Amino acid sequence: MTRRDFLRLALAATVAPAVGCGGGTGMSAGGGIARRRLGRTGEVVSLAGLGGYHMAQAGVSEADSVRIVRAAIDGGLTFLDNCWDYNGGESERRMGLALRDGWRARAFLMTKIDGRTKEAAARQIDESLQRLGTDRIDLMQLHEVIHGDDPDRAFRAGGAMEALADAKRAGKVRFVGFTGHKAPAIHLAMLDAADAHGFRFDTVQMPLNVLDAHFDSFERQVLPRLVEQEIGVIGMKPMADGRIVYEGIASAEECLRYAMSLPVSVVVTGCESEDRVRQALRIAGGFQPMPEGDVTALLARTAERAGAGASEKYKTTTDYDGTTQNPEWMG
Repeated sequence: MTRRDFLRLALAATVAPAVGCGGGTGMSAGGGIARRRLGRTGEVVSLAGLGGYHMAQAGVSEADSVRIVRAAIDGGLTFLDNCWDYNGGESERRMGLALRDGWRARAFLMTKIDGRTKEAAARQIDESLQRLGTDRIDLMQLHEVIHGDDPDRAFRAGGAMEALADAKRAGKVRFVGFTGHKAPAIHLAMLDAADAHGFRFDTVQMPLNVLDAHFDSFERQVLPRLVEQEIGVIGMKPMADGRIVYEGIASAEECLRYAMSLPVSVVVTGCESEDRVRQALRIAGGFQPMPEGDVTALLARTAERAGAGASEKYKTTTDYDGTTQNPEWMG
C-alpha cells in the first residue's frame, strides 16, 4: 500500500464535523474538528485525541487538569486517552473529576490496563471505572503489548482476554483493543493470536510519526493490515515524546499533520496545558491530508535523522516500558 493510497484513505475516512460522537450519545460535534470513523465500531471520533498521561505530571495542578479536559471537549476534541498505571492512577482520577456534572456524556472515553491474567485485568478494569467515575468505558485496551509472550499470555485460559470479554458482557466496556510501542512484529503476533482465537480487535494503538516511517515501521508493517481488517487505528507519539520537535527534526505542526494524514481514526497527543489543547484543535480543525508532495519532502528531510531509532527510544530502550520496570502490574 503506497502513501498515495494512505492519503486517499485518510480523506475518505474523514467525516463532516456535524456528525455526532461521544460514547454513543449522538452528541453534535463541536469546534469544526475533523472526525474519523473508528474502524467498524460505528463510532465517529475526533481526529485529535487528548493524551491522559501529561495531565498529572509535575507542575500540572488538579485544577489545571480539569480545565485542560473541559477545554478540549468544548473545542470538539472528545476522544480521551488514559491508562490504569498513568501517574499511579492520578491521571484517571483527575480525568474523572473533569467528567463530572454531565461532561462524561460528551466524551468518547478510552483507558488501558496492564493485567495479563484474568484476575489482574478484572481488578484493574474495576479500579479504572472507579477512578474515572463512570460505569462504562467506551474503549478498554490491553496496554503495552511489548513482550514476546504477551499474545500467548493474553489469550491463554485464565488470561486477560477472558476478563475483557466478561467486562464487555457485563456492560462495563463497549469496545476492546490493544496498544504497544516496541515492535511491529509483536503487534502482528497479537493480531495473529486474535485470528487464531476467532477474535477481532476493535482498535489498535501504536506510534506513527515521521521517524517511524523510516525505522522498524508500524506504518509500513502494521497499518496496512489494520486498514484491510477495518480495525480502528489510534496513532500515538506523533512527536516521538517531543524529541522530533526538541531536536529540530520537524515542527509540532508538521508532526501532527503527518500523523493525521495517515488512515488513522485518531491521533493522541499529550496536552499538559491549554496552549497544547489549542494547538491540537487548530490543526485538527477542518483538517485536510497533507499533499503528497509535502509528505515526500518531509520524509526525505527526516530520513537521515531517523537513523536506527536513536530518537524513538520507546523502541530501542526499556526507558518507556512500564510493565518491564513493574512486572507485578501484569499479575
